[in-house]
Amino acid sequence: MKQTAHEALERAAREHDKFLWGLCYRMTGVAADADELVQETYARALTSPPGRLEEVRPWLTRVAVNLARDRLRRRKREGYVGPWLPSPVETGEEAVPSVEAELPGGGTTEGRYELLESVSFAFLLALEALTPRQRAVLLLRDVFDYSGMEVGECLGMSETNVKVTHHRARQAMEKYDRARCVPTRALQERTREALLGFLGALASGDVEAAEALLAEPVKALTDGGGETYAARVPVVGLKRVSLFYRRVQEMRGTPDVVELRTLNGLPAVVASWNNSSPGAAARVVIRVELDEAGRITEVHSVQASRKLAGLRPSPPADQN
Repeated sequence: MKQTAHEALERAAREHDKFLWGLCYRMTGVAADADELVQETYARALTSPPGRLEEVRPWLTRVAVNLARDRLRRRKREGYVGPWLPSPVETGEEAVPSVEAELPGGGTTEGRYELLESVSFAFLLALEALTPRQRAVLLLRDVFDYSGMEVGECLGMSETNVKVTHHRARQAMEKYDRARCVPTRALQERTREALLGFLGALASGDVEAAEALLAEPVKALTDGGGETYAARVPVVGLKRVSLFYRRVQEMRGTPDVVELRTLNGLPAVVASWNNSSPGAAARVVIRVELDEAGRITEVHSVQASRKLAGLRPSPPADQN
């Protein structure tokens, strides 16, 4: 049966599904946004297709990036209730996230930042200091290894403007670059030990052991998205962070299901309650960032339902 032009375009577009999703996720930091943006990109491809099938990938990239930039601008304009954190995504323990596809020409990436590093919380939070255009240029140049000319074609910019924007984006990333978060096996193990040690000490009531794992000044960020009980400002300081999580534990009690998963390249705990009270999150992801000495510098609690929508369901309590 002869393939129609519409079917050929749809098939060609779907071949770039994982690439587009990974790009949109890094642009917005939210998996649910990436899902919506990819679908909107396909809808536009089918209503106003590019002239030739070989032009599909750059055309899709341009549309997706422009949609993501609009989403970022709207988020900045509307504001966010409480601290903003990226949405956790499942990556497993492989060197390249399972959500990724091959890059143009095959293989993974030879960019400045590796694929797994570029979905880490540290990297995604560092991107928040960039403008939407800087973010797009940096991702295409330093993660997906596009040339300056290719970036210009995708974003409708001259190579000179790409170069200037890229330079400014790298300047904004200098703080991150001084202490990059590369999810090596060693870092994954140190993170697992610190996270489980901290939560275990809190559960047993050993305050001294819990505080010994924290750096000073440690910071706790809770993203409830305005829908759940959460600290709407960062909690800063060793004693304050320890007290904050002790009080949370007293209020919530022991979770019905506790899982250790690899999210965004590093270990994280997913805690679930079967019967949560109104305003209390039914599921929370808890993760940490470490300093060079292996002490916890930041504790992140993600509990906004939209941020957790992309995670696989937790097993029933009787199977855990």
